[in-house]
Amino acid sequence: MKSIRLREGKERSLLRRHPWVFQGSVAKGSADAGETVRVEADDGRFLAWGSFSPTSMIRVRAWSFDEAERIDAAFFERRIATAMALRRRLPIASDGLRLVHGEADGLPGLIVDRYADVLSAQFLSAGTERWKATIADALLAATGCTRLYERSDSGVRGLEGLAPAKGWLRGADEDAGATEVRLGPSVLRTSSAGIAAVVSLVVFRVFLKVPLPPGILPLPKGW
Repeated sequence: MKSIRLREGKERSLLRRHPWVFQGSVAKGSADAGETVRVEADDGRFLAWGSFSPTSMIRVRAWSFDEAERIDAAFFERRIATAMALRRRLPIASDGLRLVHGEADGLPGLIVDRYADVLSAQFLSAGTERWKATIADALLAATGCTRLYERSDSGVRGLEGLAPAKGWLRGADEDAGATEVRLGPSVLRTSSAGIAAVVSLVVFRVFLKVPLPPGILPLPKGW
């Protein structure tokens, strides 16, 4: 296992469980893109397991602060299960929701949305790119979905030295047809290819208070 040694005093953010290590905090050590590394303080103390990104200003994104934990397929299964368990506790009257929200769910660089029986995922870091196939399998197993569409076309990937990627990761041969997403008392019917654009409009309406163009979809009362 490769190690990354931090400069003196640069361990404080990790001790507070902040998952990022910036380029200027690294004293020595390197690894391949997305490779799991042991992050150590200047005196050799264990701080975290993380994914290394040789081109990003964020050189390491921490996966875990538990020295006994191993970063493997079971790790991603546990983190995804925990994220889904949290959503089940929330009163979300919709089957269109965000299942995984990056660092907030202990999975830096991974964004996953569910639209009824379709998953849409963004792999925005070198670490999630390296574990993409494993994460995709874990997502389908945890949700029971059979279709997963990748929307890793954000400019953020360029900072990680990654090219944009977009297309079906799983279920490409299935009949896509129309996907029905329940938004409170209202229902949205659209093709899976059009879901992301429509939901983006809903986000603008809900959080930025920007009116939707007429005829997009019937929003629940009060939106």
